[in-house]
Amino acid sequence: MSALPDPDTAFGAKVARRLGEDRIAWLTSTDRSGTPQPAPVWFLWDFATDSAQLYSEPTARRLSRIQTNPRSSLHLDDDGRGGDFVVLTGVLTTDPQAPPADQNPGYLVKYSEWAKNVFGSVERFATLYSVPLRFRAERTRGQ
Repeated sequence: MSALPDPDTAFGAKVARRLGEDRIAWLTSTDRSGTPQPAPVWFLWDFATDSAQLYSEPTARRLSRIQTNPRSSLHLDDDGRGGDFVVLTGVLTTDPQAPPADQNPGYLVKYSEWAKNVFGSVERFATLYSVPLRFRAERTRGQ
């Protein structure tokens, strides 16, 4: 059973569109004291597995946090008026089988221009954000 709502419903269609088109999501992991730690991330949604491919800096604190508690959320921002938001809850893990960002065709389609503009090159982005992560959705809510 999919963690996403039925794409034939209005909400499900909106979730599918946003997961495919949005470029920034907020990824939240939890620190040792139980405090949520949100951070904006680039992500590539995989509809076949209800999961997102992400890349992290090797020094990011989230890497140690997910070893202790992999429970996480991925949130797509609202419309500025409190509506049109999507929150997915699930598990965040490292993904050693994933290709580096500069060798991930889908990720390159979505982010190569941004990577060039922000980091100078896709290769530089892949060097800095060298740890592949996988967020696996278990539940979706929003409006």
